Amino acid sequence: MGQGRMLRRMAGAKPDEMGPDEMGPGGTEPGGTGLAEGARAGAEADRSRLFHAGNRLLQDRHDGRRVADALEARRRVESFAPQHVALIEATPFFFVATAAGSAVDCSFKGGPPGFVRVTGPASLEWPDYDGNSMHLSLGNILLSPGIGMLFIAFDGRSPRLRLRGRASLVEDPARLAAIPGARRLVRVAVTDIFPNCPRYIPDLAGGEPSAYLPRPDGGSAAPEWKGRDYIREILPRDDPHGGG
Repeated sequence: MGQGRMLRRMAGAKPDEMGPDEMGPGGTEPGGTGLAEGARAGAEADRSRLFHAGNRLLQDRHDGRRVADALEARRRVESFAPQHVALIEATPFFFVATAAGSAVDCSFKGGPPGFVRVTGPASLEWPDYDGNSMHLSLGNILLSPGIGMLFIAFDGRSPRLRLRGRASLVEDPARLAAIPGARRLVRVAVTDIFPNCPRYIPDLAGGEPSAYLPRPDGGSAAPEWKGRDYIREILPRDDPHGGG
């Protein structure tokens, strides 16, 4: 299914309203710009750094744009705060997402606490250790340097930290010699820093599930952030924790 046709399906168009040949290569309509092109044009006028046309379509469909914009304005930053550095440099692992065309990968990276180092207000690096020689993440980085990183403490209470940035590989022998086991370094220029709440994250050490999991009746505990003064009055109409 082309991108434009998919967006129309998400927006609620019925299959018989689209026609089997409506969308051409790349999600465009034959002889016209198509919805995908229109969505991209709309995205160009959007000042958001986090959201693209697909995000916006779903936000609008489910009455969530107000909340999304408020969270971006209040929570997204471009330089690390002390609590971000503390979480990153204490972690023994994180998750990294990379993509080069259709080669999409999500990988676990582990090491001793402190193996990820914050090297500047919006930069960090970590050592790449011996692996399986497939180089799925690093190969993607060589072709397409955009990455996503996710840091989670799995204690059921600490906020998770999402990062976006552009990665590069460093193979300086002098640098590598100073880090036991390092085969190369991955250096990241971070562009977006976004902490969000620990909702649904289990306490693995204590063996406790998240307190926010849905109950058998479908209800769930409200997360703290939904009660903040810049959020509680703009929740989606069907929000289970107070939207009206």
